[in-house]
Amino acid sequence: MNNFKRGFLWGGAVAAHQVEGAWQKDGKGISVADVMTAGTNDISREITKGVLPNKNYPNHDAIDFYERYKEDIALFAEMGFKCFRTSIAWSRIFPNGDDEKPNEAGLRFYDDLFDECLKYGIEPVITLSHFEIPWHLVEKYNGFANRKTIDFFVHFAVTCFERYKNKVKYWMTFNEINNQADFNNDISMVTNSGLLLDDYNNNEAEMYQSAHYELVASALAVKKGKKINSEFMMGAMISYIPVYPVSSDPQDMLLAQKFNQRRLWFSDVQVWGEYPKETENYTEQNNLISDITEEDRVILKEGTVDYIGFSYYQSMTVSAKNVNIDQIKSPMEMVVKNPHLKINEWGWSIDPLGLRYGLNELTDRYHLPLFIVENGLGAIDKVENDGSIHDLYRIDYLRKHLQEAKKAVTFDGVDLIGYTSWGCIDLVSAGTGQMSKRYGFIYVDKDDKGNGTLERSKKDSFYWYQRVIQTNGKEL
Repeated sequence: MNNFKRGFLWGGAVAAHQVEGAWQKDGKGISVADVMTAGTNDISREITKGVLPNKNYPNHDAIDFYERYKEDIALFAEMGFKCFRTSIAWSRIFPNGDDEKPNEAGLRFYDDLFDECLKYGIEPVITLSHFEIPWHLVEKYNGFANRKTIDFFVHFAVTCFERYKNKVKYWMTFNEINNQADFNNDISMVTNSGLLLDDYNNNEAEMYQSAHYELVASALAVKKGKKINSEFMMGAMISYIPVYPVSSDPQDMLLAQKFNQRRLWFSDVQVWGEYPKETENYTEQNNLISDITEEDRVILKEGTVDYIGFSYYQSMTVSAKNVNIDQIKSPMEMVVKNPHLKINEWGWSIDPLGLRYGLNELTDRYHLPLFIVENGLGAIDKVENDGSIHDLYRIDYLRKHLQEAKKAVTFDGVDLIGYTSWGCIDLVSAGTGQMSKRYGFIYVDKDDKGNGTLERSKKDSFYWYQRVIQTNGKEL
């Protein structure tokens, strides 16, 4: 079987708020992530109204990447990384989000971080907004529920583009922008759009309106970024979940199609520059986007993306049994267990073939280069008495997914430009706030209560991934 293309971007991915710590150092402001408490697989993270005493906020310290990034980048280089995906913490650059002038200390940190990457030939792949909207924008403006936040985001984006125009080529605007399709959920609504609502069970209109403002902000950023450096590669970033019908019953087939429409319209707009017919019809019939201007539509057309970055962790299966498909608002309620797939301890289905399925579907839909920017297995790792960590389950998971990605490239002709495994170093889980839900090739000595030395050590998967990169995926 042929290898991945020459120059393939092998690497790893994190988000600033999940690794950096230093939550108030050097002028950084409070972000949404800083008011999220620790949770578990059974207990949801709480979003508090500000930082409260006697609460555990794991992102405050995270794994201290802010101070230890040189050590960590050196380990990435030892693995052979060609790229490293992270985000720029918005509130490190603009502490309140609506500041006129940026925080120079924050800008300088990312200068130093990117220089350290480039020293080893590691290409920075940067997300601008990765669940890190400044808390001040949430409290004062209700985040992207307010049109003014478009300008605040674009000011942040342009500041970054101008500062790092000779250091960063690959950009993405909003991380997993389509997560908020599950709008009956405070975590997805606050982290994606910064919306504080009294009722998270009836906020469909708020989701569509704020998402529209985000899409306009994204398009403006893309347009302005291209003017600053025409060589920029500007991408969308979505959570991709293949949706299967539970049977060949046409009702199930149609429901799966509807599920896809409700999750992919975000990237449809970013790629095509206009709303797909189904979304336009649905939002008009239900008056879900009350503020959309002709100028907005022009901006969307002028700010389309160059590639699709996406996360892939699992597939979902839906059943239309006892359902009126035309009255569905959030198809997430129709998800059922797939009898053909195993699930992990966090309830996520394990479906390597779904990655090949998704690469084909996204290729057919968008005709753009694709970049797998998140894929990985969260698991509890055991440290042996000699300090070794035998995470063969992680190797098995990643190997099977990469085998399917290789088939998509070799047999299906998918234009895949890179792969960054999620949580290449252990980090704070975004979903649960746990450290014990580990993804990394590199172990970080810290537990869910914040105890530990923060010492880094290599897992067996470190050496496996090193060999994968050395052989450009020939040896998996």
